[in-house]
Amino acid sequence: MTATPYPVSARGPADHDVRDQIVAAATEHFSRYGYEKTAVSDLAKAIGFSKAYIYKFFESKQAIGEMICANCLREIEAEVNAAVADADSPPEKLRRLFRALTEASLRLFSHERKLYEIAASAATERWQAVIAYEESIRKLLREVLQQGRESGDFERKTPLDETTMSIYLVLRPYMNPLLLQHSFDHTESAPGLLSSLVLRSLSP
Repeated sequence: MTATPYPVSARGPADHDVRDQIVAAATEHFSRYGYEKTAVSDLAKAIGFSKAYIYKFFESKQAIGEMICANCLREIEAEVNAAVADADSPPEKLRRLFRALTEASLRLFSHERKLYEIAASAATERWQAVIAYEESIRKLLREVLQQGRESGDFERKTPLDETTMSIYLVLRPYMNPLLLQHSFDHTESAPGLLSSLVLRSLSP
């Protein structure tokens, strides 16, 4: 599966070293002090640039946050894609999708508590990076279901888009940071239990 292009509001040359420098400094600053409590002037001071210079590359603090968010979501997507690609059969691909998505989301959203603020803002305000990520996961899920129908592992009566969205809604509490924080007690058992339940519902 090809990598998802994450739309990010940014200015200046896309591959400029300064952009990477700003994002790296912002990631460290947000991790230490939190997204909400950090102003662009704080980042400027930390990097040794003027605020005006930072605004040449990013139109707002949110634009910087979106870049960081997109980088994190790309990591999760790559991890999930690798786990699914490594499985032999569609049922096993589905099990691994549930497990990898939950584990990768949990690691990001619970271990990096300050970066969680960015993820929470992104989910609440429906940043473009989040929309692209969710679309990517649905596309991957749809591909696995299609493969399962072609192999005879999954039923074919229900419209594919309906099945995809139904299973995506089962997954959503374990990939959305606002919902995941209420599911910590079940993250160990949920992927196995839910994927087993879904697989039974997909039996031909």
